[in-house]
Amino acid sequence: MKLKKLALRTRIFLAMILLVLLASVLISAVAIYQYKEQSQDYHKGRLERKEGSIQTHLKRVLNGRQNTWEIKTENIPFIFKDEIYNVADIHKLQINLYDLDGGLLISSKAGLQDTNADKCLDAEIMNALTQYVEFNNASEIALHRYVDKHKENGETFQSSYTYITDNRSKPIAILNIPYLEKDDFLSKELQEFLQRIGFAFMLVLLTAIAIAFLLSKYITKSLKTISDKINTTRLEKRNERIEVDDTSEEISALVNAYNSMIDELEESAVQLARSEREQAWREMAKQVAHEIKNPLTPMRLTVQNFQRKFNPEDEKIHSKVDEYSKTLIQQIDTMSSIASAFSNFAKMPAQQNETLNVVKIVKLALDIFNEDYIFFTADSEEIIAKFDRTQLIRVVTNLVKNATQAISGDQTPKIVINVEQSNGDVIISVADNGSGVAEENIDKVFEPKFTTKTSGMGLGLAMVKNIVETYKGNISFVSEKDKGTTFKVTFPKE
Repeated sequence: MKLKKLALRTRIFLAMILLVLLASVLISAVAIYQYKEQSQDYHKGRLERKEGSIQTHLKRVLNGRQNTWEIKTENIPFIFKDEIYNVADIHKLQINLYDLDGGLLISSKAGLQDTNADKCLDAEIMNALTQYVEFNNASEIALHRYVDKHKENGETFQSSYTYITDNRSKPIAILNIPYLEKDDFLSKELQEFLQRIGFAFMLVLLTAIAIAFLLSKYITKSLKTISDKINTTRLEKRNERIEVDDTSEEISALVNAYNSMIDELEESAVQLARSEREQAWREMAKQVAHEIKNPLTPMRLTVQNFQRKFNPEDEKIHSKVDEYSKTLIQQIDTMSSIASAFSNFAKMPAQQNETLNVVKIVKLALDIFNEDYIFFTADSEEIIAKFDRTQLIRVVTNLVKNATQAISGDQTPKIVINVEQSNGDVIISVADNGSGVAEENIDKVFEPKFTTKTSGMGLGLAMVKNIVETYKGNISFVSEKDKGTTFKVTFPKE
């Protein structure tokens, strides 16, 4: 899983845990490195201290009253014949003495004199003892000391080589001290330290997990609140402001920005609603005025014609009055139907939640149509749903009426109404083989006032859509030019 896809809370939690683990690894690595450095310094210093102590002890033997031999290289084996074992035992180290040419004179290790490998020093060691070191003032000083470090059988050995001098600081022999680096004590200390630090890190890790959990929850809680509010934000309803206490500066800035947006959105929604209402009233007024003007014109012409041709002595005066009256009544009925259509469209259907048999109600709605090319089918004789009886009849009659008007006279008409149920929904379809809906009119079918007929106000399908959506349903259609159109109404049974 990519890190970017993880939740912010998870990323904060993982970041803190990884930070603690990384810190523990780094501290452990530093501790091990420090142990190695300390071990090297310890062995180096210990060897130097042992070397100094042995040097002092050997000089005391050389200058002691018990020494009757002349202090020179040839007499070294005789001078230290017995003392070298005492010195080695006191300092717990092996001591080897070589002449200035690298030949073995005497050793505290029994049998070493018989080992050819250790009887003579290497040329590398002899050269190293005569090396000089240069200082900043261009002077030089002889080191006269060399330390050889090597490993044998997994153990590290150091061997120091230095001169033994007489009273006049003249070298008379080479002192060799073999030294085995034993790290048992330091290794135990390191192990105990790592064990303690391991326990400490476990405690820190558990504490970090708890803190990371609480901190991530605290941070994301405010973000979750903001996210939930944003998801429920709607233009058409009043949105609540976010009230979050004890938040960080960044979260507070985000909350303030959201609340400002809500205030602006609410103001914009009010202005938009006002503008839409005003526009709707203007459009409705224009439509009503247009529809009313249509019958008023023939009424005016009829009255003017009657006034101009009125003759009380005319024998056909009664028949003419009847003819004029029928014309006026017909136009008045047209105006009345216009008023009823606008009234029905403006009145929102109320949900009655009446339990009814949809198949029976649809059949009842089709009884007003006498056309023999209207066919009805249903999946079953009874499909029970909750819907208002009157509104359901209005939906069916409007769709069927719309289908009859879409059929042209140059084809055999056929309209099929089907009722079925699927996944808890009721589906009513009305299919015709009429002229279909033109492609440029597909997006306008459910708009109020839109009509392709010479009569009518284009409110039928808009009213059907209004009713169906009130009952949480939907209406759709598919159409093919000159082959027909199928309208499908879907609404839940409950």
